Amino acid sequence: MAKTPNIIYLYTDQQSASMMSCAGNPWLTTPGMDYIAANGMRFTRAYTTNPVCAPARVSLMTGRFCGFFRDYKGQVARENRGALRIPEVSDEVKQTTLGAFLKQAGYEAVYAGKEHLPECLTPTALGFNDICDDQRDGMTEEVVEFIKAPHDKPYFLVASPINPHDICYMAQRDGAEGKVDTGSTERASIEIEMLDRALAMPEGVSEEDFFDKHCPPLPPNVEPQEEEPNAIASLIDRRKFRRKARERYTERDWRRHRWAYCRLTEFVDEQIQAILQAVQEAGEEENTLILFSSDHGDMDASHRMEHKTALYEEAALVPFMAMWKGHLPAGVVDETHLVSNGLDLLPTVCDYAGRKASADPRGLSLRPLFEGTDAPWRETLGVESEIGRMVVAADGYKYIRYDAEGIEEQLLDLNRDPGETRHFTADAGCAQRLTDLRSVFDREWFPGV
Repeated sequence: MAKTPNIIYLYTDQQSASMMSCAGNPWLTTPGMDYIAANGMRFTRAYTTNPVCAPARVSLMTGRFCGFFRDYKGQVARENRGALRIPEVSDEVKQTTLGAFLKQAGYEAVYAGKEHLPECLTPTALGFNDICDDQRDGMTEEVVEFIKAPHDKPYFLVASPINPHDICYMAQRDGAEGKVDTGSTERASIEIEMLDRALAMPEGVSEEDFFDKHCPPLPPNVEPQEEEPNAIASLIDRRKFRRKARERYTERDWRRHRWAYCRLTEFVDEQIQAILQAVQEAGEEENTLILFSSDHGDMDASHRMEHKTALYEEAALVPFMAMWKGHLPAGVVDETHLVSNGLDLLPTVCDYAGRKASADPRGLSLRPLFEGTDAPWRETLGVESEIGRMVVAADGYKYIRYDAEGIEEQLLDLNRDPGETRHFTADAGCAQRLTDLRSVFDREWFPGV
């Protein structure tokens, strides 16, 4: 048994946990992702640390909540722009990043694809060999070439393709207003080209047949949540295209959005397949631990929203899978354990690299779960966002404390209401659970906020 395997982390962008055919989604086909699930383990209760790009990626590199850091104005870095404006990090952080630990373990740390990080936390700044800044097919080609090349020591490789992130540009283009949104779409020629490919109907199919037989239906929770918090309205109103999508998109517009999101996910799955094939052709499947996840999801028409940032499941729940042929069990679905891809990745990778390590002490190595070893596990998990913070509980409850428009509390129950169409904050039968999770929020996950 190899003690220190090669480790590949496949890290897509804006992919919800439901966006894989192995997760039961009948509206897309993802053979690459399905291969990992069939030959490894899939976790259905994995969450991002923050459901937007840059903060989630800061967690990837540091094993910490992005809110641990402050931006150049001294404000807690919980939102996208603030995360990109973290001016510096302490020496303690520099010595406890993913790159620093891997170097200590004798690994070659390699990065390819999307970064979206502040200058002080880029892969190069943290000791990674940055082999490719392209986020599309160029990245795949460079990664394949790297995998097939000879290596004199084990490597940890992050391969981070951009899609299905291009879905962002549908509502943005449809409702662009002002310099920020119009400028963004004008600069996004490649993204718009990919989006238009994804929006195209199948050749030879009429529009009526397209909607009758091919296009995904609206989700069951398409309507805004009952007593929707003001923080959600505030989030939607921060970019005018979001408000326009909610108020002006027809049923067919939303369904086209869902169709394109599926196709963009299939595009990125082709990149995943090519990387998996390279591992096979190199004869390294039994010496390579492959981890798969995403930085966050997309609202995908739920609650008449698109984009991310919200603390709903569609944006916060992400895919997480692990495969190591001959070493980890195959075809296992774990529906119990709460996983944080931002907090848990660092200790997990370091554990397999032969070094016990952590940054945020609440991050846990997933190795016991991968290998079926009895180990105590967390009962709750924290997630932050620019509009609030939440604690997810193993029993299916979620406690959210929004702070974008004053303090607003919600208690959700995913068992009774998986679509989060209402909340149970005033339910007398949930009073004790609400009290308990408030305490966990204040004591264990977000003290002093």
